[in-house]
Amino acid sequence: MDSFFFNITDTRYKITQVFKENKGYLNRVDISNGIVFLESKLSGEKKEIVFKNLDRMVMIVMVNRGELYIHDHIDDHMESVKGGEIGIFCSSKQDMTITMQKSKDSDIFILFIADFFLKRYLSGNKNEPMDFLYEKIQKEVSLEAINLLPIDALSLYIIEKLLNVSVDDKMQSIRAEHRVVEFMIHRFSLLDILVENVTDEELAFASRAKAILLQDFIHPPTVQLLAHLCATNESKLKKVFKKVYGMTLYSYVQKLRLEEANLLLKEENLTIGEIAKRVGYKHQGHFSKLFFSSYGVYPKELMKN
Repeated sequence: MDSFFFNITDTRYKITQVFKENKGYLNRVDISNGIVFLESKLSGEKKEIVFKNLDRMVMIVMVNRGELYIHDHIDDHMESVKGGEIGIFCSSKQDMTITMQKSKDSDIFILFIADFFLKRYLSGNKNEPMDFLYEKIQKEVSLEAINLLPIDALSLYIIEKLLNVSVDDKMQSIRAEHRVVEFMIHRFSLLDILVENVTDEELAFASRAKAILLQDFIHPPTVQLLAHLCATNESKLKKVFKKVYGMTLYSYVQKLRLEEANLLLKEENLTIGEIAKRVGYKHQGHFSKLFFSSYGVYPKELMKN
């Protein structure tokens, strides 16, 4: 089996046309050793790509339009990502077929990240997303789905910036790698990673609180009511929730609101003020500052795209 990543020869940034017809194309882009992406825009075509490698990698699959299936021939199971979704997958050895289903107008992006690239950013804390994913692919995993979430405005914004990096740009590899790291930071931050040394009782309290907040984070219950609903006291709930999820109850509500806003920013018929109110913020300026502090870009910048 060959390695998927070591294909750059005379240049650090290399675009290879895998498939092209009048109605679409499939390009492979090698940014540097350890980072590769596929960009596919097909119309009425079904395309299959076979991978037989011994690479330890993380795959981020974004299906803007269309549908994609991954058939893992080693464990003989199928994963899918549908239009409007982003999936994160881990693999330490590959015998798989990626099928881009026949679609009127498909738009698919797949990022492949090698373990030796992830290794650069390890923190030594197993509860950090980078460390968590790196440890996953050090095991014998042919294909494992980590999470599947809707596409958000920030993801589209970052990927558009990545795709607009040109081979004619100065320092194109660095520019592209910077965008990839931005994308990784954003998507990996959405992972729920449970810390170690959590008792069953603590996990039950925290999970119950999380489920309640997910149901209504626009008008969440008070901490007092939430503790009552979880059959515990306020002090214990706050302490346990932070231990399990690494953030306060208030921070978690804010995270849910901003994630919802990030999804709503894709809607062209909504203003920033309307989105702010929809996710529970009365003042647009306050909402914009919170969004920037979390994502490093203001909502108005995402709406331009």
